[in-house]
Amino acid sequence: MIGRLRGTLIGKQPPSLLVDVGGIGYDVEAPMSTIYDLPGLGKEVVLLIHHAVKEDGITLYGFLHETERALFRNLLKVSGIGAKIALSVLSGVSTDHFARLVQAGDVVALTKIPGIGKKTAERIVVELRDRLDGVAGVPGVPSQRASAPLDAAGEATVALQQLGYKPAEVSRLVQKVAAEGDTAEAIIRKALRAALGS
Repeated sequence: MIGRLRGTLIGKQPPSLLVDVGGIGYDVEAPMSTIYDLPGLGKEVVLLIHHAVKEDGITLYGFLHETERALFRNLLKVSGIGAKIALSVLSGVSTDHFARLVQAGDVVALTKIPGIGKKTAERIVVELRDRLDGVAGVPGVPSQRASAPLDAAGEATVALQQLGYKPAEVSRLVQKVAAEGDTAEAIIRKALRAALGS
C-alpha cells in the first residue's frame, strides 16, 4: 500500500493532482483544504496518501496534514459516506471545526456542509463521536475539553446528551425550543419540558 508520495507537482485540476515520482505520474485526489496550500507547479510536494482499492480500480487520496487523512479515514467508516462526501467535508470545513460540531452534536451546522443531509449528519454524530478521541489525539484537532466555547444552543446540546438523550432527539428539541437570546440553562429547561410533554 502507498502511504506517502514525494515528488514534483506537475498537474493541478481540482480535485485531481498529478505528481511525478521518479518519472511515474501518480493521479491523486485531494480536498480543497490541501489544494489551497500546495506549492506551484514544478515544485516538490509531499503528500500523505490514503490508498483505496476497489473492484473497479485503485484511487489515491492525498493530504498535506495527518489530521486531514485521519478525519478522512474516520469519515469513510460512517455508513453511507464514501470518498466523494468525505472529500467534500474536508473541502468545506477545517478538521478542528468539524470535530467541535460532532462533539456538540450540531446536526444543523453539519447539514450546511455540501453533500451532508440530515440523516447523514445524525449518523456522523452517532458514529464518529466515540472515534473523535483518536482523531483528537492528532495535533490540530482538539479534544472536547480543549474545544472552543460553544454558543448557548451548543452548550445545551452537550448537556442534554450528557443526560442521556440521543443526539438526533437533542438536535430536534434544541432547534424547536431555542429562541434568540436564550441562555443555555433556559434552552435546557424548555427542551426538558418539551421532552416530558409538559
